[in-house]
Amino acid sequence: MNEAILTGTATIETLPLVVAVMDSRFRMASMGSVVGEKILRAVEKADELGVPFVIFTASGGARMQEGMVSLMQMAKTSAAFKRFSNHGGLAISIMTHPTTGGVSASFASLGDYNFAEPGAMIGFAGRRVIEQTVREDLPEDFQTAEFLLKHGQLDEVVSRLEMRETLRFLLDIHTKKEDSADGK
Repeated sequence: MNEAILTGTATIETLPLVVAVMDSRFRMASMGSVVGEKILRAVEKADELGVPFVIFTASGGARMQEGMVSLMQMAKTSAAFKRFSNHGGLAISIMTHPTTGGVSASFASLGDYNFAEPGAMIGFAGRRVIEQTVREDLPEDFQTAEFLLKHGQLDEVVSRLEMRETLRFLLDIHTKKEDSADGK
């Protein structure tokens, strides 16, 4: 890989989508200018094609060695998601282990459906930083997918074995809803 994300068009059964997959084997899938640009272009492609956008996130956060440029990707990708939503686009975010920092604070949490894999660590700042800030001990399961589900920040925790069927079901119901609205 020459960057922390792969994007493209795909189908699940016959249902088309644009997909983005972050890969933590490349610089812990940190978000820099190229990652932000590729997400922007993938969302715009989904909008152009009128198909759902699905993103699998895994990240250590913003690529700090790029300085302000990496932090600007949070706003850039969030704005792309908003435009896509305004046009009626369906965005599905699947957070894998780990999804942290600026990625969790921006596009990873902006799906119409936000899922995570079991046991995934998801959060903005590290546990120790938060404990020092709030001056309290945090629960053992803090920043896990299950904790976030229990506290209303995720729609579902879905294992990888069930992900294809879950996505197929959602794409199917949204496609049928849109088709029936068009009178097809």
